[in-house]
Amino acid sequence: MGDQEDHWLDEHEKAAWTGLISLVLLLPGKLESPLRQEHDLTLFEYLVLSHLSEAPQRKLRMGELAVLASGSLSRLSNVTKRCEQRGWIVRAPDPTDGRYTLAQLTDAGLGIVRLAAPTHLRSVRRTVLDSLSTSDQKALARIAQKLRIVPDGLG
Repeated sequence: MGDQEDHWLDEHEKAAWTGLISLVLLLPGKLESPLRQEHDLTLFEYLVLSHLSEAPQRKLRMGELAVLASGSLSRLSNVTKRCEQRGWIVRAPDPTDGRYTLAQLTDAGLGIVRLAAPTHLRSVRRTVLDSLSTSDQKALARIAQKLRIVPDGLG
């Protein structure tokens, strides 16, 4: 261990770390609760469906979708299976390269995204954006960009 790693966090570092870990651990639940109550959706399910709704032809490779939704391939696989059972997603081999699987949003899936989007938007505004000034929002975006962890080849 280097000397820098052996030192306790100073007051400012501790405040930054405590704030960040609180956001990471508590914010997803606050954003998920309205989606669960009103639409029986988890936040991760909503993010998967939402990213597909914005993709060309409402279709993405599973690996790309996992990165966009900030989840593992195994988690995504479980969620897409549940969404397939609900008629919201279909999966098929990528015709350009059979090693990959494509997920495509169905019309029913698009319908649930359109129904849930206003709920999610209200939650995002109420929980995060309404409390922040424009400069706070820009600072948060800048910090998020600096801290972003992106797998090799996708950044």
